[in-house]
Amino acid sequence: MQNYFELFSLAENFNVNLTQLESAYQQQVARFHPDNFAVSSSQEKNLALQNTSLINAAYDTLKSPLLRATYLLELEGINAFDEKDTQMDVDFLMAQIELREALEAIEVSKDELELDDFIEHISSKIKQNVSAISKMFDLNEDKNLIKNEVRELKFYQQLNLHAKQLMDEWI
Repeated sequence: MQNYFELFSLAENFNVNLTQLESAYQQQVARFHPDNFAVSSSQEKNLALQNTSLINAAYDTLKSPLLRATYLLELEGINAFDEKDTQMDVDFLMAQIELREALEAIEVSKDELELDDFIEHISSKIKQNVSAISKMFDLNEDKNLIKNEVRELKFYQQLNLHAKQLMDEWI
């Protein structure tokens, strides 16, 4: 499998220039557009379709901080979400329980202002977490420490998604 960073001629780094990524993505997608293969053999059409699928997967991975960090860890042979690895920071686990309980209470009360504040709080946590991951990659920190931050980011993003879905249901 081709390295996603190489596919877009980007440095293998957590901090990706999203404008460059978008430009490289557009160039790659244009190369394999179905119109370019309208008179080609079915094998060439299938290959172009496979390349387009790879390009889309690579783009989606590199534009998302969570997926990009997970991918960088995978390149190092580390599965951030290995089900057998259940070790997590106890303080974070306690905070996770409190945040879930807070969201459940908001859901029961149907308080839109509280939910809005909750979403703002979680969005702030996501930004802090992405910043921490960025610094850790820059400083070439222990990959297991980065893995823990990536797991936390996934939790915050899932919680944020759930909270936003609630907001959408109430509006």
